[in-house]
Amino acid sequence: MTDGRRVFITGMGIISAMGRGVDETLAALERADTGIRPLTLFACPFEEPLPVGEVCGVANQPDKPPRTHQLALAAAREALIEADRAPDMVILGGTTGGMFATEEYMKQGHRRPPYSQHHAVSSVAEMVARECGCRGAAMTVTTACSSGAVGIKLALEILRRGAARSILVGGADGLCRLTYYGFNALQIVDRAGARPMDRDRRGMTVSEGAAMLLLTAADQPPDNAWAEVGGGGLTCDAYHPAAPHPEGRGARDAMLAALADAGLSADDVDYVNLHGTGTVENDLSEAKAIKSVFSDRLPQLSSVKGSFGHSLAASGAIEAVIAALCIQKGFVPSNVGWRHQDEAIGFSPLTEPRRQPVRTVLSNSFGFGGNNAALVFIAPTKSEPGTRARLTRSLAVRACCCMTGAGWTGDTLERFFKGLSCQGTLSSDRLSEGLPPRAVRRMKRLARMTLGLAVRTVGRADLKEPIGDVYFGTALGALSETHDFLDKLYASNEFYTSPIDFVGSVHNAPAGKVAMKEKVQGANVTMSGGDASFEQALTAAHYLSAEGRQSILVGGADEMHPIFSEVFDKSVPMGASAADGGGMLLLETAGSGTAVTLSPGYMTTTEDVMASLQAAVAWHGGREAVNDRIGALMVGIPAAWRERVTPHLDDFLHWLEFKGPVIDYRRYFGEFASVSAVAAVAAVALMENGAVPGPLAEGEDCPLAGRGILLIGLGVTTSTMLVETS
Repeated sequence: MTDGRRVFITGMGIISAMGRGVDETLAALERADTGIRPLTLFACPFEEPLPVGEVCGVANQPDKPPRTHQLALAAAREALIEADRAPDMVILGGTTGGMFATEEYMKQGHRRPPYSQHHAVSSVAEMVARECGCRGAAMTVTTACSSGAVGIKLALEILRRGAARSILVGGADGLCRLTYYGFNALQIVDRAGARPMDRDRRGMTVSEGAAMLLLTAADQPPDNAWAEVGGGGLTCDAYHPAAPHPEGRGARDAMLAALADAGLSADDVDYVNLHGTGTVENDLSEAKAIKSVFSDRLPQLSSVKGSFGHSLAASGAIEAVIAALCIQKGFVPSNVGWRHQDEAIGFSPLTEPRRQPVRTVLSNSFGFGGNNAALVFIAPTKSEPGTRARLTRSLAVRACCCMTGAGWTGDTLERFFKGLSCQGTLSSDRLSEGLPPRAVRRMKRLARMTLGLAVRTVGRADLKEPIGDVYFGTALGALSETHDFLDKLYASNEFYTSPIDFVGSVHNAPAGKVAMKEKVQGANVTMSGGDASFEQALTAAHYLSAEGRQSILVGGADEMHPIFSEVFDKSVPMGASAADGGGMLLLETAGSGTAVTLSPGYMTTTEDVMASLQAAVAWHGGREAVNDRIGALMVGIPAAWRERVTPHLDDFLHWLEFKGPVIDYRRYFGEFASVSAVAAVAAVALMENGAVPGPLAEGEDCPLAGRGILLIGLGVTTSTMLVETS
C-alpha cells in the first residue's frame, strides 16, 4: 500500500435517471427500480426509439449551460452542501462536454456552428470550479467509460502525497446523438434494455448522469466520512480500439492492483460492483477476470447498469457513490434485468437487494481502448497514521519528438533555433511517414499525428523493457472523426453513420493506438484541459506512474480541422496561419539516466493573472530561487488572451526582475491548444544545446550555465513546467 495520508469521502452528490440526490438514489436502489425508458430528448427516425437512461427536467435552452454542465453542477452542489471551504482542486471525468448543443446547431443546418465556449469537455470542470470557488486546478480525465473512476484514482494519489487537502472529483456525461447513434452503429445496444450478465443479453443502454465526491485527506476518519478510498488500479488491454481482451487480462490486473494498493486480498471483499454493461463480449470478459481474481470464493456481485443504464464517463463516479452507500447503509443492490443463468459467465449476480454488513467494495470501470480502472472502498475506521510522503521526483527525459508545420523534430528545431516560424500543417502523407500503411489506413489526422510522434520517440531510445504507461493530452480530440460522424448522420436524416468514426472520435482513441502499437499494459490516461492539456497529462504521469526505471510516454497533440477548430478554439482564427502539431517524450520515473528532467509545476484557474504568476513563483521557491535556478522563460499566451494577459506579464517580469531570455513560443509554433507539448520538446533541446541561440534571445547566444527553463502557460489556466539538469 502506498504510504501517505488516508483519503475519505466527506460529501457526495448524484443525479441520474434513477433520481436526483443521494436520498432519492438510495430509495430507488432499495426498491430495485430502473430508470431506463424510451428516448424523449430529441426526435429519432427509428420506428421504436432505443431505450435510454434519461434525466428528466434538464432544460435545453440557449441561455442555459449545456446538458452535461447542468448535470455536473447539480451533483457538485449536493456534494459541497456541508463543506466549510472550497476544494483545492476539481477533477472531472467526461466524454461529451457540450456536444448536444453543437449537434443542435448542425441539425439546424449550420455546418459551421457559431463559436461555442462550452463544447470542449474541459469546460465542464472549469464551470464547476468557478461555481464552487475553487482556486486550484480544474482537470479533466477523458478515458471513455472509465473516466470517472480514473479521476478518483488520480485524486487519491494527489491527496495521499500531500499536494492538496480536498478535491472535488467525479464524472458527468449528458445524452447526445453522438453516443446514442454511435453505440447503435456498433450494434451493441439492447432494445429491451440492458440485462447485465444475463444469458439473453444483447447490449448496453446509453444513459446520462453525474456524480461528484468531495475527497478529504486526513490521518483519521472525519465525523462526516461516508467511506474511505482504499486504493485503485489502472491498466490497459492494448488489444482492440473497442473490444475488451477476451480473457479479461487487463480487467484482472486492474482489480489485483487495486487490492494491492489498498493492502487487501480478494478474501477481504464483501461486494463487487461489476462494470457489467450488458454487451455479450464485455460481460464475458469481466466474468473471466472475476473468476481469475476470486476463484471459487466469490463475494456478492451485481451490476447496476440495468437500473441506471451506462452513463459513460459518469458511471465510475456514480458507482463510487453507490459503493459508499453500500458501506454506510449496509446493503447490496440487485442486478436488475437478470433472469437466466449464462453457463459461460459461470456465476449468478444478486437478483434482489440484500441487507448485510459491507466493509469493502471493489468497483470496476472499463472503457474503449481497453482503459481499465478498479477502485477499492472500505469502511472508515481509526488506525495508526501513515507516513506523509510528499512526491517531489522529476521525470528523466530519455527521448523526445515533436511535429509542427515545419516538419518533424529536426526540421522544427532547426527553424526554431533560427528564430523562424514553424507554423502550418503537414500533409497526411508527411504525417504517415515511417508508419505501416496497413496500420494507418483508417486513421485520420490526430491519430496519425499521435502514433507518428510515439513511434519516432520510442525509436530514439534503446529500450530493454516494455513501456509502462501512456499519458496524453488533447484539448479537442479527434475533430475529423467527430465532424465526419455527425455530417454523415445528418446527411442520412439520422438513419446511418460510421461506427469507425464513432470509435475514433473519443478523446482517448489516439493514445489507445499508441498503447496497442507499443503493447502498453499499464495506465493509459488521456487528459483534456484546454490549453493546459499537455500540462495535465504530465501532472497525471507525475502522480500515477509507478516508481522505478520503467519508461513512460507523455505527449500532447491537437489537429487543425477546417471547420471545427475555429469553432471550438477562439485563438485559432487569430493565428498567423492555420497550425497544428504535438510533442511526445519518453520519460523515466526514476529520474536518472539522462541529464535533463521534466516536471510539472503550479496550476490554477484563478482569473487574477498577476496573483497566479506570483503564486507560481512562490511554488517554485520564491523570486530569488527562480532567478538563481532559471536561465530562460518560455511563455505561451493563446491569441484570444494576448491583449488581456500581456500587460500583466510585463508587470510580472518587472516584479520578478528576471534577466534571462523570455521566449514567446506560440509566435513560433502556432495557435493550437497542445502547443506546450512542442514547447517542452524545444526546451529539452535548448537544455541539451546549453544556450538559447541569439535569434531567440534578441541578440547574442545566452548560455544557460546549468540553469533550467521554466515554461509558463497563460489563459484559462495558469500553469508551469520545469526543464532542468538532474
